[in-house]
Amino acid sequence: MPETTLVIPDTLRSWPWPRLINPYYEVCKKESSSWCEGFNAFDARAQKAFNRCDFNLLASLAFPLLNKDGCRVGCDLMNLFFVIDEHTDVATPETARQQADIVMDAIRNPHKPRPEGEWIGGKVTQEFWAKGIQTATPSSQRRFIKTFQLYLDSVVQQADDRNSSLIRDVNSYFDVRRDTIGAKPSFAINEIHMNLPDEIITHPVVAKLTGLCIDALIIGNDLCSWNVEQARGDDGHNLVTIVMHQYDLDAQGAMSWISDLHDDIVDEFLRVWKTLPTFGGPVDREIRTYADGLGNWVRANDQWSFESERYFGKKGLEVLRTRKVFQLPKINEKVGDRGLLCSECLTAHSISIRNSG
Repeated sequence: MPETTLVIPDTLRSWPWPRLINPYYEVCKKESSSWCEGFNAFDARAQKAFNRCDFNLLASLAFPLLNKDGCRVGCDLMNLFFVIDEHTDVATPETARQQADIVMDAIRNPHKPRPEGEWIGGKVTQEFWAKGIQTATPSSQRRFIKTFQLYLDSVVQQADDRNSSLIRDVNSYFDVRRDTIGAKPSFAINEIHMNLPDEIITHPVVAKLTGLCIDALIIGNDLCSWNVEQARGDDGHNLVTIVMHQYDLDAQGAMSWISDLHDDIVDEFLRVWKTLPTFGGPVDREIRTYADGLGNWVRANDQWSFESERYFGKKGLEVLRTRKVFQLPKINEKVGDRGLLCSECLTAHSISIRNSG
């Protein structure tokens, strides 16, 4: 059977934010990776795949202006996100709810001893947040806690959708995905050293930019992750599959449809950006830095998708240049290994299948 070539749309061809990286990336990567591995949240095979994803790189691209303490909190958060995701991605709705409750209890009680025999996510979360509150301002702490609850509730909803094999339509998918992507608590780290009042964060222009940024992140992530996810049979919570199902399109047709949607988001983001309000005083510099961080997040997410080995193995930079990938065949894997299979691992499976045929 001939291989199908997919062309991943270049959604950021006119995005004005350049690639930036935090100067503390290397040292924070070393510290955060060692910290995360110390919990033994994965077996040796899964830990190796986890490390190849380099979530510290994502944090360092996303938070290029934070000081060392802020960068370390960002790295720890990205590692925590994926500890949670990789466990809840294979959990029943009931187990996912239990895990979510453990995480929120750890955040709300960062100094309370965790119970013996508890799921490891509680301890990871508690240590992350105990360190985070030493650096984060009260306003950023408050928004982080609020938005992390939204994230976890949506993760439980995703588990319920998966359990019932539900494929949503585009609108209802975005409603859930805007929280499962974890952008809102990540934006609270953008303001970790700021003291932005609620009326500024909820200002219509800032809220609009935030929403558009999240939708751009969803699209960028889903376009890059779909090939790996469809190969392991875990693509029900991906916009490409949603669009294919709703509009009766093949994968390339769905990607083109999504690319057009992203173009509209880019145009709207840049238009709204020009209307960013001024409030007077030092807060104006902070809100512009915060909004600039939203634009940077879109670039950071895209760069990490190609620079890490999460979706394209060691060929990420080549894919970034050519935009072309082969559609991976379906792979039968143990459920517990699904989440951490990277593109290169799946490609190896593909070669093995073709050779044995």
